[in-house]
Amino acid sequence: MTVIYYQDDVQPDALDGQTVAVIGYGNQGRSWSLNLRDSGLRPRVCVRADESREMARADGFDTGEPADANDADIVCVLIPDDAIPELVLQPADDALTIVASGYALAFDQIDPPGDQTMIAPRMLGPEVRRCFTEGVGFISAVGVHRDRTGRALARTLAVADAIGALHQGAIALTPRQEAVLDLAVEQVLSPALTHVNNAFVQTMLANDIPLEAIITELVLSGEVERSYRLLREVGFAVQLDYHSPTSQYGQLSRRGRFDHLDTRTTMDQLTDDIVSGRFASEWAAEAAAGHPTLASLRDQHAGPLVEDLEVELRRRLGPGVLERRDHGSGTGRPPDAHR
Repeated sequence: MTVIYYQDDVQPDALDGQTVAVIGYGNQGRSWSLNLRDSGLRPRVCVRADESREMARADGFDTGEPADANDADIVCVLIPDDAIPELVLQPADDALTIVASGYALAFDQIDPPGDQTMIAPRMLGPEVRRCFTEGVGFISAVGVHRDRTGRALARTLAVADAIGALHQGAIALTPRQEAVLDLAVEQVLSPALTHVNNAFVQTMLANDIPLEAIITELVLSGEVERSYRLLREVGFAVQLDYHSPTSQYGQLSRRGRFDHLDTRTTMDQLTDDIVSGRFASEWAAEAAAGHPTLASLRDQHAGPLVEDLEVELRRRLGPGVLERRDHGSGTGRPPDAHR
């Protein structure tokens, strides 16, 4: 049975006398810093002398250079994975280094002295702060990569609690498990879903369904999004009752019709790229070259043509349409022509 950590697993004195440094003040760094301070700690924000440092100062934090984090007992590394190898981390042998993603530890991108652990919120950075202020917290993954002091887990759980990461439970995962799972969602599941969606779009277009209607059904209406929200809130069995009998029968009776397709082989191959470290090596080379392939791929799949189509569609459908039409924005008709 997988271990789940909760707030009552925290030792009240685990952080007594401990100083905390946060490296990075972006989406995760700012949220962690604010949450830590609101929980009674006094984190020092250690970032380069840029706008992020100015923001941290404006938020009332003591600031310093990234290297100043080496003086802290607990160092929270909250910068992008590809920037972590550039850090010169040399904290004390009894210090604790915490990362927010298992990637750097799993693929040997960082190896500071002392304890090494992970607190990985299953939440976007700004939502880490929002969920904390709302008092609901969020689910996270917590894991120990190296425990030299015998206090790695205790201190990590105390920090996790301070940022709100134990409020809904924290799954015990090693950094490698977390990294493989996270990368697999991005590299294995996401491309598969994209392939399925594209096939569905082509099938509907072949049946004379307008593209606007297809995109609305899949995205703009929010129906799929809300169905997934119900899966999270009440589970599959309960949410099924929210669908009509026709919908229930159609969904369940057609299950298995794609089982003959060999998606597993491709998924195994893609996952092996992750587990073996080949992707980490590929990404390190891409980052060192200045991300030329990423730029090309973004232009191909999310460039101006795609963006213009999405902007135009959202102008004509979805939230804000009535207000825009009332102001006569681009409809070709006077504001009251639809009344």
